[in-house]
Amino acid sequence: MGATDDIDEATDMENGHDEASFDMFGEPKAETNISQNTKNAYLVLARKYRPMRFEDLIGQDAMVTTLTNAFAQNRIAHAFMLTGVRGVGKTTTARLIARALNFSSPGADAPTMELSTYGIHCDAIINGRHPDVMELDAASNTGVEKMRDLLDNSRYGPISARYKVYIIDEVHMLSINAFNALLKTLEEPPPHTKFIFATTENRKVPVTILSRCQRFDLKRIERKQLAEHLEKICLAENVKVESQGLAQIARAAEGSVRDALSLLDQALVQQSDGASDAISAEKIRDMLGLSDRNRIFDLFGHILSGDTKSAILEVHDQYQYGADPTYIVQGLMEIAHEIGKVLNLGEAYKDIESGDGYERLADLAGQTTNLGVSRIWQMLLTGLEETRRAPEPLPAIDMCILRLCGAGQVPSPEDLVRIIGGAQIETIAQKPNVSDQEISAPSSQKKNLITNQQTTPSFSNFHEMLHALEHEIGEKALVADLERYAKPIGINGNIVRLEPTETAPKNLQPRLVAALAKLTSQEWKVYLEQGGGATVHETQGKNKALEIEQIKELPQIKTLFGLFPGVKITAINASNDDNADAPQIEIETRNQAANQNGA
Repeated sequence: MGATDDIDEATDMENGHDEASFDMFGEPKAETNISQNTKNAYLVLARKYRPMRFEDLIGQDAMVTTLTNAFAQNRIAHAFMLTGVRGVGKTTTARLIARALNFSSPGADAPTMELSTYGIHCDAIINGRHPDVMELDAASNTGVEKMRDLLDNSRYGPISARYKVYIIDEVHMLSINAFNALLKTLEEPPPHTKFIFATTENRKVPVTILSRCQRFDLKRIERKQLAEHLEKICLAENVKVESQGLAQIARAAEGSVRDALSLLDQALVQQSDGASDAISAEKIRDMLGLSDRNRIFDLFGHILSGDTKSAILEVHDQYQYGADPTYIVQGLMEIAHEIGKVLNLGEAYKDIESGDGYERLADLAGQTTNLGVSRIWQMLLTGLEETRRAPEPLPAIDMCILRLCGAGQVPSPEDLVRIIGGAQIETIAQKPNVSDQEISAPSSQKKNLITNQQTTPSFSNFHEMLHALEHEIGEKALVADLERYAKPIGINGNIVRLEPTETAPKNLQPRLVAALAKLTSQEWKVYLEQGGGATVHETQGKNKALEIEQIKELPQIKTLFGLFPGVKITAINASNDDNADAPQIEIETRNQAANQNGA
């Protein structure tokens, strides 16, 4: 709108003209192109579908339940601290709390969490123009002078609403002096004042501020839940997007609803106007610069099999199709993490994940172990940092792949322990009669590097295992704990099942796994289950008591008890005399026990 229009409007105001006066003073002026464009401006999905009720918040059920109970019991805090990563609903929640505090309608005039209907103040609060609800950006108002002005104004009552509400976003950006100025008012605020803080860096907020607030940590939204939310929005927008494409957006958003909606906005324009086909996952993948998940599975398979050539070619092919090397490494890390869960959860993996790709994950899990996938994870973590820092990311990921494929030919720490312990090392060059079958064996078996001359011990029972642990590798402390705190169930191959007592050390299971791996140079699994019998210590105690009762029946022992009333058998020792008819025993008289107690 030009300067002439501004002058005309000012003239009309001076003459007392308003919209209702045009019947007397002529036709109204036609809307300018600018006003028409403003009315037709596109509203991004993140703003269009901003939650207007607490029920619309996704993934924050714990916070909503707490606030609902607080409002119902009239136990509303004077200050709230909302923390969480970007885009999980901190500012939205702050506005909803402001509406709930100041809700007023002809039928209800009290704070309420029920915001299905608009109250008198709701529209002004939503649009940010209510005089009693002030939103401040701490990044732009960091100084102590701004804070003092705010605190001075907080002493005065609200103009039209029930409470004066101050919403301070990114509160961690305030200066130390501003925080200090806020302390006293925040501890004892006026009864008509409420503070709502939002931050992504709660660790930068002084603890003296945090302790004066009711804190809510907003969670990242799970991928499955976020994908379902995106699907509902697509239905509302009357557009079609393949489910795999929505899953890719949810994965790229990393738990942020706003990021997901921004990416969905971008995805919706990947299709030409008027097209009826669903937006494909391939188009969304190209938009995000991601690599095909199936091809990431193929790449991981090449790594596990040690096929360096195929792995390098696969990486370069994905790079040529636009995949970012950083995303390739992140994809490999994600699969390594999922394989680790499959290795330890089995079919239960489907209970915590969608189950997509479980068959491929299970197949890859069968080619590695917990130790192997942990080593891959560590190497990928290093490779990710190198890929981000390198001048050219492609050579960096190439070197990362070389290390990963070569890792299968390097002895594991357990193998090195065995080697140091004296196991025989033989290489192909030193071993002339190496069969073709042995050369072509998977590198994970390391047959071409190390030939273990010892066979894996086979334990028929729990006692044999304890004996081997104590006498072959000197694990006396572990054996003592197992005798006292472990109720054996059974041993089957490389799997030990036992039931720990209530007082058992928490690290008993990993200590046993590590000791068995050290003893046998094999991977063992120890399952903690119910249904164990007595511990070795309990069994020994029962056997000792039974043996004492049997000894008491011997004639010479009966005579001893008759001569010394109150005598007590304290120990039974095997006799060194081959001609002795009875074992040697240690006794304690009543006087000896009394003297020991007195001492």
